[in-house]
Amino acid sequence: MALMLLTAPAATAVSLDEVKRHLRVETADDDLYLTDLIAASTGHLEQVAGVKLITQTWRQFLDGVPDDNCIRLAVAPVRSLVSMTVYDRDGVGTSVPMTDLELDAVSAPPRLLLKAAHQAGKALNGVEIDIVAGFGDTAADVPDTLRRALLLLIAHAYEFRGAVPVDAQPASEPHGFRTLIAPFRRMAL
Repeated sequence: MALMLLTAPAATAVSLDEVKRHLRVETADDDLYLTDLIAASTGHLEQVAGVKLITQTWRQFLDGVPDDNCIRLAVAPVRSLVSMTVYDRDGVGTSVPMTDLELDAVSAPPRLLLKAAHQAGKALNGVEIDIVAGFGDTAADVPDTLRRALLLLIAHAYEFRGAVPVDAQPASEPHGFRTLIAPFRRMAL
């Protein structure tokens, strides 16, 4: 299984102004650096918690459909399904009708049940599913505890600026970060 971002979020879960207020930064000297920290910290939080904060579209690739016709989706929370395409051995794609799909968006991970058999003939990445995920279009749609965790992570990274380059952030997580995101984390057993 692989994922590819098709449409990036149009907003951020926390704004530069919010971050500056949180850090008590009054100048614009570090604005570019803080913007980079917002992006790096958001990526880390989304990866660790297993959720997408702001609405974005992803393509999930699978080699085939499981025998039970139930596919675990790799992004959450799922807002909607855009499409599902199954490829034959010649690489010709067939769109699966939405009436053949049943979405279980409340399970963790979300699941997609195929009501009719659709088997891929292409050995590698024979199935593509386009998924819209995220809590909503604006920061106000993101749960407050996740926004607080994000501010905490950004502040921690900002505290260690200069010691760790932004592309290596976060070098560590602050105390309390995992506690804040715990209700949203997808745990593997």
